[in-house]
Amino acid sequence: MRPAFTGGSLHPVSMNKLFVIVGASGVGKTTLMNALLQKYECAIAYEQHNERPFQKLFKEDARYALANQIDYLLMRAEQERELRTGDKPALMDGGFDLDFYGFTRLFHARGWLSTAEFDLCRRLHTLTRQLLPPPDLIIHLQADAETIRERLASRNRINIASSEDAELLESYVAEWLGMVPESNILRLDVSNESMDYPISVPRILDKIRGTHGKS
Repeated sequence: MRPAFTGGSLHPVSMNKLFVIVGASGVGKTTLMNALLQKYECAIAYEQHNERPFQKLFKEDARYALANQIDYLLMRAEQERELRTGDKPALMDGGFDLDFYGFTRLFHARGWLSTAEFDLCRRLHTLTRQLLPPPDLIIHLQADAETIRERLASRNRINIASSEDAELLESYVAEWLGMVPESNILRLDVSNESMDYPISVPRILDKIRGTHGKS
């Protein structure tokens, strides 16, 4: 597909819709995506915690924080590009913007990234987002602190952000979403839902189908 240059951005002429699920670590992004896949056919991209080359290294040694973040930002951008040029509407857990506005800011605040390293990530995010359009719908999951603690404790994978980071991470997500049109956001409190999300899934599907129907 040949790209078209319009308005300072480099986008394919025809692009699929992209829906992303965002929120703090442990809120249930991946579980919700799996529940949605039982009801809606789409292309998907996961966070790949165990597959990333620097994630385990960073967990053991904070000196790998920059390599980890650059790897994640590039991987998520590559996923977006591939999903946008496929033949199905696309769904991601987490995503490029969450990795920057949420986790990169969190790691800077925790001292794992220097200001110069954070600025390097910022430049990468800014340039890449100019080349790729933002998601068509952001599904923002929220849950109470106890729910997040329980879900993090039950996970069988590498966790970098802890339950103690959830409040700060959520504040960063809120700042980012404050810059996004409200019509592009679906906010859901999933504190009291079971893991098949019987309340949230129908609401999301209604929103996705409405968004996907728009040109």
